[in-house]
Amino acid sequence: MKLGLYLKADLENITNLKPVNEYEWHFKIQCSSCRETDQNWISFNPHDTVEMSGSRGEANLVMRCKFCKRESSAQFEPNVQAYSAEKNGKFQKIATFDCRGLELVDFSPRDPWVAEGTESGTKFEDIDLTDGEWVEYDEKSGEPVGIAEIEVEFKKEK
Repeated sequence: MKLGLYLKADLENITNLKPVNEYEWHFKIQCSSCRETDQNWISFNPHDTVEMSGSRGEANLVMRCKFCKRESSAQFEPNVQAYSAEKNGKFQKIATFDCRGLELVDFSPRDPWVAEGTESGTKFEDIDLTDGEWVEYDEKSGEPVGIAEIEVEFKKEK
């Protein structure tokens, strides 16, 4: 099953918000077999791959359910997309995952993220969204910049 991760945020004078290339993505995961959700945040990234048992290939995440012991996997689809100020306050898809035997049910945006000033083009790096918001000042434009009201949702993709 392909799942799209959709992000919604209130951006102030900032656009093109996205995680850095080496970003470690943190999720809450539910087993598709027994429907139990692991309460721990489980992280993986698009650069590391792990062999699946039974030589069925590899994926970015391969794990066994703590409850029913079934193996499941998740694989990043190419093209992580930036969250744009053009659709500020609306859900925008930022990533797609091919999930087998599991569902991603929550996402924790942590650090580091990058973005740029809408008017000035100033690059902002090392944006930490662990607390769900971020505030800074854009010297070039003389405007405050910020990110707040972050929400996530997952949608089944075709």
